[in-house]
Amino acid sequence: MKIKNLKYGEGALYAAASATGTVTVEALRGKAGTIRIASEYPNLAESFAINTRLRHFSVFPLWGGAEVYPPESADLALVGTAEEFPYHGLAPISRVLSVSAFLIANRDSWKDKELSQMVAPIEPALLPEKAERKPEGKRRQRTKTPYPAPEADKDVVRLALPDGHQQAHTRRLLDKAGIRLDDYPSEKGNRRPRADLEGVTVKVIRPQDMPLQVANDNFDLAITGRDWLTEHLCQFPSSPVKELADLKLGWVKVVAVVSQDRDIADIRDLSESERALPIRVASEYINIADSYARDNRLNRYRLIPTWGASEAFLPEDADLLIENTQTGRTLAQHNLKIIDTLFESTACLIGSTKRVASPAKKERMESIIKTLRRAAEEIS
Repeated sequence: MKIKNLKYGEGALYAAASATGTVTVEALRGKAGTIRIASEYPNLAESFAINTRLRHFSVFPLWGGAEVYPPESADLALVGTAEEFPYHGLAPISRVLSVSAFLIANRDSWKDKELSQMVAPIEPALLPEKAERKPEGKRRQRTKTPYPAPEADKDVVRLALPDGHQQAHTRRLLDKAGIRLDDYPSEKGNRRPRADLEGVTVKVIRPQDMPLQVANDNFDLAITGRDWLTEHLCQFPSSPVKELADLKLGWVKVVAVVSQDRDIADIRDLSESERALPIRVASEYINIADSYARDNRLNRYRLIPTWGASEAFLPEDADLLIENTQTGRTLAQHNLKIIDTLFESTACLIGSTKRVASPAKKERMESIIKTLRRAAEEIS
């Protein structure tokens, strides 16, 4: 429950569409086909669609980067930072929600415990945002990038590349393969780099989103981690997405982790020690965690989805963590220990098992797959 508006971090969430068209809420209401909405906030997206009385809509839940999906892969995106819309080729059509920072509490704790004395001294005037601010450096001016029209050519291959820490590995692979990109990784936040491959368009999205987007036919090929492909297949076992090539980059282990302070050597010890209470399992890989708990016959367990910094949950807020690691040093720094290794993950090229109707597109895809496989072998 909300306790107090802290009056900083103020902003808004908008429904935005491609600036190349003349999309309005009224036009969307009258549209005959399905309106595709991409957002990190799928429940707010659904609420917006219902409140706007859209007749037919589908929501694509994302981990981020929603601004790159319209117009090819979505009709609308729910995003903030309206001042950057022109750079991404978007135009706001409706203000969905005003936002700011709030102090929140558990409703039962607020009712049963005396917390008012802790809350009373927290006043917006005392927070850093209200204090004297240091002058900021000159802000980088972004050059407006023209928003390309939706690609209608059935022969064009749609390739998704990862953002975040996987970009350096991916760029090294592409350089080895002789594939040139004009702005990747991008200091300007460009999510549409141009490749020197004829008949290929490129978008930069979150690796976590790639398997579902390939399954939904928004991309033909994507470079993601085997961990996120496995997470997707745990949730959707009949998905048409498959691994096409092991790119042998970005190696990590997906492991089961507990607190160093607990006398637990393996998952059986944990199961035996928690017979009376549900075992709290925290992870970003919520479907992998669920599958692991079932496969190991944990008596009772409760899943806790996380969005990062998962190691902070143990031991107070979780008993078991399913996490990825390279060396294990970060886990050790947080007084955690590995009790099991689920599998090893590297970057991989994924695609759909669906038949490719266009011979030209199929030839281009096969060429990309072979080129990346050869480059991966040379790097390894």
